[in-house]
Amino acid sequence: MSTAMPQGDALKKAILWVSEKRKAQPDLNAKKLADDACLQFDLSPKDSEFLLRFVKENPATPS
Repeated sequence: MSTAMPQGDALKKAILWVSEKRKAQPDLNAKKLADDACLQFDLSPKDSEFLLRFVKENPATPS
């Protein structure tokens, strides 16, 4: 299933931030990480839902 691309800059920055955090620390709790990103980047409820879905559908993979 493909995921629609995010429209807002804050959401794009949040996705990048989450991806970098997960790459560095793959064992981080996905929901907490998404919640932290939502607060840090002041995401709307709709963007927050998108980010949480993104995090759940794209598990961290250690390098």
